[in-house]
Amino acid sequence: MSAISLKIGELASHAGCPVETIRYYEREGLLPLAARSQNNYRLYGQAHIERLQFIRHCRSLDMTLDEVRRLLQFRDLPEDNCAEVNSLLDHHIEHVADRISELKALQTQLKQLRKQCQKTQAAKDCGILQGLADMEDEAPANLGSHGGGVH
Repeated sequence: MSAISLKIGELASHAGCPVETIRYYEREGLLPLAARSQNNYRLYGQAHIERLQFIRHCRSLDMTLDEVRRLLQFRDLPEDNCAEVNSLLDHHIEHVADRISELKALQTQLKQLRKQCQKTQAAKDCGILQGLADMEDEAPANLGSHGGGVH
């Protein structure tokens, strides 16, 4: 580790993420535990900054923690063949394409729902509210692929 020595709050500020995120990544084994100072403060170095930035870049690409973990393993073994890295990214691209399709279907469904109420009126007469109530009966068939949100 280099000569830089940051406390967890300083690392969080430097990386632009909450302290809890750093602690979470440590618990998940993505970020190595920091050395402790004599007064028991966590001390982070340049390697922590770089690793945290790598993790955050992966997460900004909507990669799962397992995907990030696997990429970190390859990053830690720079002489290994990167074929599996390519495969991992190809799989993630497919996942993103699937999500885009799901979101487009969701957008279409929301637009259809929006068309059910074209004017301001009493809530009891709102076509959107009635459409949502009717969808409750159909939810498993029509909303199954969306089931509680986008993954």
